[in-house]
Amino acid sequence: MQKYNLLSVVRRKKYHNYGEYLHRYPNLLNRDFHADRPNQKWVTDISYIKTGQGVLYLSVIRDLYDNSIVAYKTGTEQNINLVLSTIRAAKRKEKVTAELQLHSDQGFQYTSQAYFKLTQSYHITPSMSRRGNPYDNALAENFFSILKTECIYRAKIRTYEEARLLIGAYIQFYNNERIQLKTKLTPLEKRCQFVA
Repeated sequence: MQKYNLLSVVRRKKYHNYGEYLHRYPNLLNRDFHADRPNQKWVTDISYIKTGQGVLYLSVIRDLYDNSIVAYKTGTEQNINLVLSTIRAAKRKEKVTAELQLHSDQGFQYTSQAYFKLTQSYHITPSMSRRGNPYDNALAENFFSILKTECIYRAKIRTYEEARLLIGAYIQFYNNERIQLKTKLTPLEKRCQFVA
């Protein structure tokens, strides 16, 4: 560099301020992935789906009782509203009691003031993975692995809309037709057994 009179240029990293409030919650789930009834323990996470138009983000809530996907939302931005709209969709669909735990990782969406306020207003008890412990939220990650292996990686997705249609169709199949190895039932059949 001296010989050719070159200087290094250090690019400044962008600082993202995701809000002044940072909420952390205890790990109530503590890798106990068993639930005795529906809407007792939910896990949530966000994953990304590559398309020809760019990345589509997928936020899901999975019920540990029957492994069903209670609610999901997609968006072109990984932001707090994506997570909040997923929780609102789940709340509209399911009967939530004060005993419900919602487990997540330590992503900025889940430590935000907006997440804190929404879970409080719905009487949902947040639970959070320990830093650097992906196994704490393994069943949320597990669903993304199944979705991508059985559906996403088998298609060349050109548009956001194509991805949304594929995801919607797969989640419908997963909840209503795909048999779980442990129970030998679909998530819907297991849920119906509890109600019966």
